[in-house]
Amino acid sequence: MTTAADRKWFEATASIEACALCGAQGQQVAHRDFGKGMGLKTKAWMTTYLCAQCHRQLTDGKEYNRDQKRALMDRAIVNTHSRLIEAGRLKLV
Repeated sequence: MTTAADRKWFEATASIEACALCGAQGQQVAHRDFGKGMGLKTKAWMTTYLCAQCHRQLTDGKEYNRDQKRALMDRAIVNTHSRLIEAGRLKLV
């Protein structure tokens, strides 16, 4: 179930105009692929926006092993948080 807070998060991250990893245009939401159960997605704040190529590489690609994919996804999530803080869309309290 998507909450109002989740929708706000997705709206804020959608305002980022480029992939959180490579900077390409045309992003899509990407959920962290671990720390969730069958049929469940991770928390909204554990998502990022990636271009189609980066998203594919981190979900189905063979370019990276599991640990590398997780490290790249974590980097993308941190990049997303950083961009949102710099843009004033995410406030630390």
